[in-house]
Amino acid sequence: MIITDPAFYLIATPVVLLTGISKTGIPGLFGGMAVPLLSLVISPLQAAAVMLPILCVIDLFGLRALRGVYDRRNMPILLTGLAIGIVIGALIFGLVRQDMLRLGIGGIAIAFALNNLFGWARNRPPAQASWPRGVFWSSVSGLTSFLAHAGAAPVMAYLLPLRLDKRVYVGTTVWFFFASNYSKIIPYAFLGQLDTTNFVTALVLLPLIPVGVWLGVLLQGRLNERMFYLISYWALLAIGVKLVYDGMTHL
Repeated sequence: MIITDPAFYLIATPVVLLTGISKTGIPGLFGGMAVPLLSLVISPLQAAAVMLPILCVIDLFGLRALRGVYDRRNMPILLTGLAIGIVIGALIFGLVRQDMLRLGIGGIAIAFALNNLFGWARNRPPAQASWPRGVFWSSVSGLTSFLAHAGAAPVMAYLLPLRLDKRVYVGTTVWFFFASNYSKIIPYAFLGQLDTTNFVTALVLLPLIPVGVWLGVLLQGRLNERMFYLISYWALLAIGVKLVYDGMTHL
């Protein structure tokens, strides 16, 4: 009926708190690491299943804090790609090796972050909204999010070069992942991921969500624009390193 291993809750408690911070503070700062960390004590598939109800509830708090705040030019682009990625993810679920998925997306995240921190992209003018680039990156995000809740790096790869106002950037990612997570509920249920044990375990962790979300909003309000993006790029780099490490470890 419920996961009873104390080691699981020792890891799951900070995971849920930091995921709440990530959702409303600095998107991507921790969200892509939740499933890998929980996978230390349960299987990756069960970790993804436990996290889905938690992410869905966190999204509601994020939307309340950022009502109507998102980039209206890019949202249709992002949602189009998201739908494509979710459909592909549902069709190939169980066929793709998660270690290869982590290696691929981790490599993309590392290359992108390093390029923006140390390469030619530092002095490049802000990018413009683009249907081809936006649909590509958001479809990759939808696919990796469906398979492992690891969709932060691809959507960050598209949004960060736009250099949006930080509140608009956060709001755009919150709305994007709200759509992403809720679109996964029916496919996950159909695939048997939302069984009683996983769902009840998620319910036990729900009281931690408001604390994490509140800390995220507080953190966002205290960061200036330059520091916000600097931390975001370093967070993206950390996510990429973690994903590559996990992928190589399980090869």
